[in-house]
Amino acid sequence: MKDASVILLDVAEGGGQFERELLERFGHEVIVCHGPEQKQLCPILAKDGSCPLFEQAHGIVFELDLDRPMHRAILRSYADVTEEAGIPVRVVVTPDQAVRFADELTRVEVWTHEPSAGELDGFSSRVAAYERGSAED
Repeated sequence: MKDASVILLDVAEGGGQFERELLERFGHEVIVCHGPEQKQLCPILAKDGSCPLFEQAHGIVFELDLDRPMHRAILRSYADVTEEAGIPVRVVVTPDQAVRFADELTRVEVWTHEPSAGELDGFSSRVAAYERGSAED
């Protein structure tokens, strides 16, 4: 899939199989990150802020636990970079988290349920549109 758009799927260990398979069927290359190990710093939060997985992404589906402060910090870092660039980001949270962390979620689109095939198809289209637009720049 050399010319495929790349989607970063940030999910807990063992999660995201449905999303991955469907997004791959839609023609995307999917890179999976399970977040940092306990007591390890995510590369995007390091001093230079570089993450080779994130730097390849034309879209992000974020399903890490917002109850963990580091995961909220990762999401803020993603939002800082993707907002200006126009990279589509979808965050999957519980309805309770959507309320408690509303301030953290203002710059991304939120799903308060596991995304359906139709929602992933719509996201896939946004990623493809972003990728086409960035190739024209």
